[in-house]
Amino acid sequence: MTVRPPQSLSPSFSKDTGLNLLEYELMSERADALGRHGLKVEKAIAALSVLSDPQTAPEQREQLLNDAADVVWAFFIQREICGLRSNRDAVQRYGIPKEVMARLGIVRRKP
Repeated sequence: MTVRPPQSLSPSFSKDTGLNLLEYELMSERADALGRHGLKVEKAIAALSVLSDPQTAPEQREQLLNDAADVVWAFFIQREICGLRSNRDAVQRYGIPKEVMARLGIVRRKP
């Protein structure tokens, strides 16, 4: 036999209080931002396809890897804001290369 607390003591998210509506809007915005960051990661990873071309200049290669690392880093931060702590599934889903993962969080100086 299980015992449930009285419903009057449990928090209810179905009531239209200002706090519940605000929390719903915040969750919606977090999810939308996570989706936008995911699209940026997809574009950055797709742009890395030119790395397999032997005519790619070393400067262009470095710039593409750095740009992808910055986008992935921002995506991981957004995931943490949404409460998703493990990034392993995202790395597999988006196919993030190890070269990009090695550059995460590095602050580069502008010349």
